[in-house]
Formats: sequence, structure tokens, C-alpha cells
Amino acid sequence: MEKPSPRRGPGLCSLRYGLAVVMHLSNLSMITQRVGLSIAIIAMVNGTQQPAPANASADRPAAGPLQPPLGPPGELHAGTSVYAWSPETQGILFSSISYGILLTLIPSGYLAGILGAKHMLGAGLLASSLLSLCTPLAADLGVSLVIVIRVAQGMAQGMAWTGQFTIWAKWAPPLERSKLTSIAGSGAALGSSLILCVGGLISQALGWPFIFYIFGGVGCVCCLLWFTVIYDDPMHHPCISLREQEHIVSSLAQQPTSPRRSVPLKAMARCLPLWAIFSGFFSHFWLCTVLVTYLPTYVSSVLRVSIRESGVLSSLPFVAASTCTVLAGQLADFLLSRNLLRLVTVRKLFSALGLLLPSLCALALPFVASSYVTTVALLILIPGTSNLCDVGFIINTLDVAPRYASFLMGISRGFGLLAGIISSTATGFLISQDPASGWRNVFFLAAAVNVLGLAFYLTFGRAEIQDWAKERALTRL
Repeated sequence: MEKPSPRRGPGLCSLRYGLAVVMHLSNLSMITQRVGLSIAIIAMVNGTQQPAPANASADRPAAGPLQPPLGPPGELHAGTSVYAWSPETQGILFSSISYGILLTLIPSGYLAGILGAKHMLGAGLLASSLLSLCTPLAADLGVSLVIVIRVAQGMAQGMAWTGQFTIWAKWAPPLERSKLTSIAGSGAALGSSLILCVGGLISQALGWPFIFYIFGGVGCVCCLLWFTVIYDDPMHHPCISLREQEHIVSSLAQQPTSPRRSVPLKAMARCLPLWAIFSGFFSHFWLCTVLVTYLPTYVSSVLRVSIRESGVLSSLPFVAASTCTVLAGQLADFLLSRNLLRLVTVRKLFSALGLLLPSLCALALPFVASSYVTTVALLILIPGTSNLCDVGFIINTLDVAPRYASFLMGISRGFGLLAGIISSTATGFLISQDPASGWRNVFFLAAAVNVLGLAFYLTFGRAEIQDWAKERALTRL
């Protein structure tokens, strides 16, 4: 005789974990397309060649004591195009994709909550992949077209990043949110590791254009998985088991899930817990963007290695980051399921660790530049510890306003991307003035931003659903 079971739904073999894996692969694909330029540009820009070719641009980076000896010109693939792009131009190229993401984050988050995330996110992933395939041709036609391509690619990725939280608001039971979102989110760290590890090898063996061709193609394949496996909610998925469906629906029964066509913007603007989340995103993305964008350049210039070794060394920090993301999610849900810590304590604890530890490592980097092993160890620790934030303020919007999680994630990532735009541009400017003191100023500034953001989050951060986001508030707003 059957009766409804209060038992926990199926675990690792469940459909919701399958969705997390597909989302992991999609995030991996998008980040490889985004970071690919960081490793390809070492081969693309003639300022990186040693010895200097006859057609070297006057805009090339200063070849001081920190300039990496990348070997003879023959090390670059024969027939590879070389572009005279100054450090300032490179900074604009790196930040241009962030401008595009910033343009679509907020509107796509709102529309995903109304229209459904599956098709919007899938379309964004597909568009980003196709634009990646077009990047080498755009580079031959001029730097301005590359910037346009990168902005458009950013707009496509903005559509694909934000709506993920709309899906998790309907698929992730509260006690599994950290696990599921960390599995999906770790794809970004693993993707960064993958592209940085094999990007240099691809550039040497096939030529830098194949970095864009290969990972653009991988993104197209991920689109097939996305449209096949992903559904907006468990009620409409054709392959979900009845047991898992009941488990998800019953676990979310205490939270409002009905569609909402208006957004309480005034209440949001007055909500300090939301501003605390925004400050956390701004701080976190400042250092992360510097690391993702300029790590190959830093490794090449400080450790004096070839393009291939630069890529492999640059990938190690993101292996640690991917591992830490998943482990942090497991640990956070363990602490919550055993009632060892309150939800708000877990969020603030991991946020503090994720902002303070990488800041300390970044502050130490300029003082250990002469030590190869110590420098590599610190570079590994920075993204690894930084990704502890993934179960801190990064998923905090699911706690304070699950109804508007996608829209608020768009705003949150908008603050993060604003930080990324500023930090990318500032880093390019600082290191173009003087590489030695420039890197020191870059890391000191990032640490200061992290500490200030953490102080604000610890003061005003909360983990309970806010009044304006509750079901009973609908009749008033």
C-alpha cells in the first residue's frame, strides 16, 4: 500500500543533478569563449615576440626585466597573423565583452522570469558560440570589429548567465541549493582552467585562430544538450520520476513560485541586504576579472615562461577554483542540514573566507616574485579561495527573494561586471606605466576593494525572505 513518502528524493542519479551537469558544461563552454582571447592574444600581438621583429609596433609593451622570453619567432605557428595592439587597446578588448554582458543582464533576467529561461539561455549560448567562430576573421578586418564582436558576444552571454537562477528557483530544494548551484557554477572555473591549459598548445600546434574555432564548436554541441535536457520547471519535464517531482515540489511549497509581472523596484532600492549582495559581487568580480583576464600575461612576464608553459601554469589556479567550488557547496549544505550553523552565518562565513583569503594572497604576490614556487602557490590559492563566495553572497538572492532571483542576479552580475570593466581598464593602464610597480598597485587596489565590500556585506547581509518578496505582499505592491 503506497503513501506519500517524506524521504529525501533521489540524489546524484536524479534529473536535477543531470541539469546541474548540463549547466556546468554550458558555463564551461561560455567561459572558454570569453577567456580564449586572454591566451590567444599572447600570440596575436607582436609585442610579445622575442627577439623583436622588424615590424614591431611602437605601442608594444615595455621590454623591461619582466618581459618574458617566449623563444624564437618560429615558436609561433607559421602563417599566424600578428597585430600591433597596445596594452591600452588590449585592456579595451578584454573589457568589451563585459560591456555587452552588462547591457543584457538585467532585462534578460526579468524576461527569463516571465517567459521562461530555457529558450532564452539556449539562444544566448548558441549566439556566443557562433560569434566565437567569427572572431579570427574579425581580427583580420580590424580591431574595431573585434570589439564589436566581443560586445555582441557579451550580450549573448548575459542572456545565458542570468536566467540560470530562474531555473534553480524551481528545481533546487532549499537544502540542496549550494550543491546544485556550485556544480553548475564550477563549470566556469573548470572552463578557465581548460582554455588556459590547452590554449597555448592549440596556438602552437594549429595556430591561435583554432582556439576560437574549437571552443566555438564545443559551444554549439552544448546547445544540443541544453535544448534536449533543460526544462524550465520539473512539472513539465517528460523524463522526471514521480518521486523526484514530488520531492522538489514539496520542498519548495513554503516559497512563492507563481509568476509575477511587476517588480517592486522601490522596495528593492531601499533594501540594505540587497545592497550588501551587490557590494559583494562588485568586490569579488574586481579581483576575479583581473585574474581571469591578465593571468597569462602576469605568468609570462613574472615567471619568464613560453606561451605553452604560461597557459599550463595559468590553468592550475582554476583547477583549484573548480574543486573548491564543489567542496564548498557540499560543506555548506552539510552545515545547514545538520543545523550546525544558521543560514545567514553560513553565507557570511563563506563570503568572508572568499574575500579575505584571496586578498591576503594578492597582497603577498609582489613580495615573492623572485620565488617561482611561492608565486605559483599563491596564484593557485587566489581563485581557489575566492570561489568560496559561490555559497556565500553569490546565491544569497535565492534566500532573500527567490521570486525575483533571476532579475536580482542580473543586477548583481551587473555590479560585478562594472567592477570588471573598471579593473580591466585600470590594470591595463597601471602595468603600461611600469610593470613592476604597476602589478603591485593592481593587487593592492584589489585587496582594498575586497575588504571594503566584505565589511558592508557582514554589516547588512541577511538570509531570510524579505517582506516585499513574500506572497502576502502581492496585494500591496
